[in-house]
Amino acid sequence: MDIDAIKRDYDIFTRDESLIYLDSCATSLTPRIVTAKLLEYYNSYNANIARGAYKASTKATEEFEMSRKVVANFLNAQLEEVVFTSGTTASLNMIAHGLTSQISNTDNIVVTAMEHHANFIPWQQLCEHTHADFRVAPITDDGLLDTDQLLELIDENTKILALTHVSNVLGTINPIKELTQKVRAKNQNTLIVVDAAQSVAHMKLDVADVDCDFLAFSMHKLFGPTGVGVLYGKKEHLEKLTPIFTGGEMIQEVTTACTTFRELPHRLEAGTPHIAGVIASQEAIAYAKSFGFEKIREHEKELLTYCTNNLVENFGDDIKIFGPCDISLRSGAISFTLKNHHPHDIATILDDKKNVAIRAGQHCAMPLHLETLKTNATARVSFSVYNTKADIDAFIDGLKKVDEILS
Repeated sequence: MDIDAIKRDYDIFTRDESLIYLDSCATSLTPRIVTAKLLEYYNSYNANIARGAYKASTKATEEFEMSRKVVANFLNAQLEEVVFTSGTTASLNMIAHGLTSQISNTDNIVVTAMEHHANFIPWQQLCEHTHADFRVAPITDDGLLDTDQLLELIDENTKILALTHVSNVLGTINPIKELTQKVRAKNQNTLIVVDAAQSVAHMKLDVADVDCDFLAFSMHKLFGPTGVGVLYGKKEHLEKLTPIFTGGEMIQEVTTACTTFRELPHRLEAGTPHIAGVIASQEAIAYAKSFGFEKIREHEKELLTYCTNNLVENFGDDIKIFGPCDISLRSGAISFTLKNHHPHDIATILDDKKNVAIRAGQHCAMPLHLETLKTNATARVSFSVYNTKADIDAFIDGLKKVDEILS
């Protein structure tokens, strides 16, 4: 991969050539081809969709629905199975709230200890509301999901299993397809919900192959705009979701006596969406696919290995890295602690002294940090196609400076 050429795709690197961006788990950077598509909408056919009978509205509607086709093809899904939302969090909440009437106090819902809050709290709240049993599958000491214990939690009353494809803290890649098969063998009626926010930019997703019931991700993790999310669901399950937002063009007919809703996917898309963002998502997906996910994964593993080795060689026992040691079992994120230096101090000094951007805190995974990892916070570096070994060298040099200042 020609990283110098890739960096030229991003105006942010043109504006600040010294920037070392190592926070792609939080949000990937957005290439010029995507921002150009955003501007194309606003400058050329800025109109609402599915409402106007004039040329601009027709063009906007066509482009919007073209994005749905692109996403459906990207996921190997049907058109009516793709719903646009504002992000992964909105998608997962839409599922949880939409299923409320189908959950009783004799049911249970299973999540994992490595979940992002967006795939933890909605299910916890759903259980509190319905008095269903909330179960949390643990992880092993090396940061892997304890699949044996997870399967023990699945029984004839398990309505939902919600789990992440890739942990945003540990980088752990969960064997979704294998788990789905094993869960179905125990209870074929359990709905399997996958949070793909951290995997969508790193590996090929095929919902038909995985056979999950729902899957969610955000476009801003995939070189796209913020404020755009995708909710995939099997048609028979999406049809059973109670819409949590009503009004606008999701309506089939309204009378003073009753309201009926449109067919999928529009029944779950109330109000005016982020039209420009959805349209620009076409280019984001095309951009990701242009590299090939095998090459993306190869590049990612090379950076993971190089960074991990350098951290250990330079800091030895003073650094603690969380997650699987086997690089083949983790995606492009490394969370760590260094001595007793607070992660926020590490991140602040790296930014101030070396223009290196990393994440610090609990990464929206408080139960994982406090209850499992037994640490208040971690520092995290994460990689994408625009990162190089030189970026990691700059990060390591910066970390030495941090240690010098804080020791």
